[in-house]
Parts: sequence; structure tokens; C-alpha cells
Amino acid sequence: MRERELIEAIEGVLGPAGAELRGDDAAVIAGNGVAVTSIDTVAYGFHFRLDTHSPADAGHKALATALSDLAAMGAATGQAYVSLALPPELGSERALELVGGLAELARETGTVVAGGDVVAAAALVVSVAVTGWADDGDLLVRRDGARVADRVGVTGTLGGSGAGLLALGGTDAGIGDDVRTGLVERHRRPQPLLALGQALAAAGVTAMIDVSDGVATDAAHLAEKSGATVTVELGRLPLDRGVEEVARLAGRDPHEFAATAGDDYELLFTAGADATESVEAAARDAGSSVTWIGEVSEGPAGLTLVDASGAPADLAGHEH
Repeated sequence: MRERELIEAIEGVLGPAGAELRGDDAAVIAGNGVAVTSIDTVAYGFHFRLDTHSPADAGHKALATALSDLAAMGAATGQAYVSLALPPELGSERALELVGGLAELARETGTVVAGGDVVAAAALVVSVAVTGWADDGDLLVRRDGARVADRVGVTGTLGGSGAGLLALGGTDAGIGDDVRTGLVERHRRPQPLLALGQALAAAGVTAMIDVSDGVATDAAHLAEKSGATVTVELGRLPLDRGVEEVARLAGRDPHEFAATAGDDYELLFTAGADATESVEAAARDAGSSVTWIGEVSEGPAGLTLVDASGAPADLAGHEH
């Protein structure tokens, strides 16, 4: 399929939403408050493989990881711009399947694909730039707002994506088909927590980041940007169903595994003690939960991880 034919086929997959924005040299967007922009890239062999992911999974993951950055700011989704670097061996059918996975998530989240680019390349790479919106910049949550005496919380459960990756590699003896399916789905199709991010922002969290590289790395980023000491107790980390079993099969401590595996795309945040109830209620209303895993204190900017005995643990999160 020639480039022009492929682009026309992609238009058919994307459907009418945003069609009026595509086709010119640039998209024209009417501003609504303040714009929040981010870009993310997934590359074959680093973020996914086509023996463990379908092309649709790869498309979903590319958009989901970009939208997760908007969720971490408490922004609403808006537009996405997609760059596809496609190797010849992928073929047009699988390229369109990839776009289909991305388009499905765009529809589910209310994201408009407003433009993009297609190029032939030696390896499959998908880059997605997203623009989100907020009525006022003061409504957004950044990484640098953690305050001394704030509590550290995390949404949902951790370790599921990493355990799903191990399960795909055969480390899954005895965990049960339903548990394995849930873990693998979490790895293949992460969910951007857009509504949850906005709810937490409105509830008064002081700093926030999405858990893409693992708590061991992402909590450190938040601590460094906030200029404070963040202490996280590994034993408090909420484990996804099946993570303990898979981690032990792999010879790993389950909580250390959950802190380092990455790709969970939960939200890690800080909040004052007076906001505890409102934050927990906001998460419940958004269909999630909050686990309090640590605290912020005065001291050198950085993260201290402690194990069940209270001893420091030297861990690093996932690096892409």
C-alpha cells in the first residue's frame, strides 16, 4: 500500500472525530484555558514485542502512556498527534490494526486524534504528543509541591504490569488462568487514569506523578523536584493480585519487585494530613483506592526506601 493510500486507510480507521482538524499542514485548535502538553514514545524491542503484544496493543500503549502524563497533572484530555515509523515487514494490515488500538482508546477517553505523520523506517516506533486542558494553571498539580509533613499515597495496586511481563515469559506456574489474564492485560493495555487525576487534583493533593518507571524511581523524581526527603515503606505497597506469587517464582521479594518493575501507570502523590479523607473519597468516587505508603520530611532532596525491618533499601526502578 502506497503512503497516500495508507493515510487514507488510517483516516477510515480513525473515523469522523477530529477529521476537520486533519489534512492541513497543521491543526487549528481553539484554546480553552491553559494547554498541558506532553509526548511519549514506544519502540519495538524496548517497550513491546510483537510476539507478546498485538499491533493493537502497541497502539493502545502508545496513547495510554502519553495520556497518563496528563492524568498526573490533573488535566483533562484534548488532542493527540501521532507519528508512526513503520518498517516494511509490518505490512499495511498490521499498521492499521495498530492505529485501531490507538483509535479505540482515543474514543474511550474522549481524545481527538488531530494530526500525525507516517514514515518508513527500519524499526517500529510510535510517538504520541498530547494536549490536555485545564481552566486555570493553578488547578494543575506538579511534581514540586510536596511539603514537610505531607503523607505519600499511591492509587490502586502495583507490580501487575511487571508480573504480566514475567507471565508472558513463562513465570506463571500455578497462578491460575484468570489471574494470569489480568496481569497480562495490565502489561499490554495500561489505562490512563484521567478522571482519577482530576479528582485528586480537586481534592487537594500537593504533588503528583504517574508510576511509569516504578515507585523507586518516580518517588525519587517527586522528592528531588520538591526539594524534600520522601520516605516510602516497601511493606505498605499495595500489590496487584498474583504479584506475590509471580515475584516469588522469579526469586524476587514481592514488595521490592512492585517498587521497581514499572509500567503500572498508577498515580503517586503527596497530600496534607487534613486532606486525607477528601483524597480517599475522591479516589473511591473515581473507582479507585488510596494506600498511604510514606511521608515527606525536612532533609536532603531524595527518596529513602525502607524495608519491613526499617532498614534502608537501595533499589532503582525500571529504565526504558
